[in-house]
Amino acid sequence: MDLQQVAGIADGIRREVGKAIIGQDEIVELLLTGLLSGGHILLEGVPGTGKTLLAQAFAATLSLHFGRVQFTPDMMPGDVIGTNLFNFQTNSFILTQGPIFTNLLLADEINRTPPKTQAALLQAMNERAVTIDGRTYDLGADFMVVATQNPIAQHGTYPLPEARLDRFLFKIDIAYPSRDEERAIVALHGHRSSMPKLADLDIKPVADAATLAGLRATSEQIRLTPTIIDYIVDVVRATRQHSSIETGASTRAANALSAAVRALAALNGRDFVIPDDVKRLALPVLRHRLVMAPNAEIDGLTSDKVLGEILDQTAAPR
Repeated sequence: MDLQQVAGIADGIRREVGKAIIGQDEIVELLLTGLLSGGHILLEGVPGTGKTLLAQAFAATLSLHFGRVQFTPDMMPGDVIGTNLFNFQTNSFILTQGPIFTNLLLADEINRTPPKTQAALLQAMNERAVTIDGRTYDLGADFMVVATQNPIAQHGTYPLPEARLDRFLFKIDIAYPSRDEERAIVALHGHRSSMPKLADLDIKPVADAATLAGLRATSEQIRLTPTIIDYIVDVVRATRQHSSIETGASTRAANALSAAVRALAALNGRDFVIPDDVKRLALPVLRHRLVMAPNAEIDGLTSDKVLGEILDQTAAPR
């Protein structure tokens, strides 16, 4: 697949998702970047900012089977991955598949379920497979987790530990729309109080499984020059040396950033990565992988602010 085709498909995806979601072009591109680079996404935003509709529209545009889990404190791992139930008629166990057997899984309010149930996603996110009673089931190359969490209602939640956060390629903060965007949203969807149905929005598939495989293969061939590799490594290593960061980003983070910038370059019709690709993706790739030092909170520093300093101070290749 040539790069003009990749850019054309990406434009089509943005256009179709735009029928449902207004003003989230950057987030749509990050979702597509994550899918092409084999990553999973953590969306953080207050209720009512379109996270669920965004995931549904994205899946529909790419012909992905969509599944959803509404996480609750009493949910067990078997509720997510499934279980073997005994069938008395056949005198054998039959697998009852959980919602994880899908292409795009929306893990809604993932921090409202206990760590044991959160951990049920780990193998699926790492290996795109699940093991039930000693047997492993493949979830396919298109499997992707889009998890959400609410940043303001923390009562009764189970914050994701650092090792689990590290499995997400991006953490994307969804802000309120601008006034013009919000007005356009009300004009489009304001005749109903419930979430719109995709069938009413005339969203058409732009890609299928074969197309996605071609997009991934193309993005993997994007050139990463030695100077860009040095830049990525220097940015990641700088997070381990900053006084406001207690624990910096891992080597997995450097690999994730390099895969993501390749996908982003391909989506923009380039067969090479530029420093601006690294700067653009450094925050969503790294912000959730840092453990801030106690003094940082006292000083009012956030991971985004510190990463901004690191990017300003790390020499980019010319």
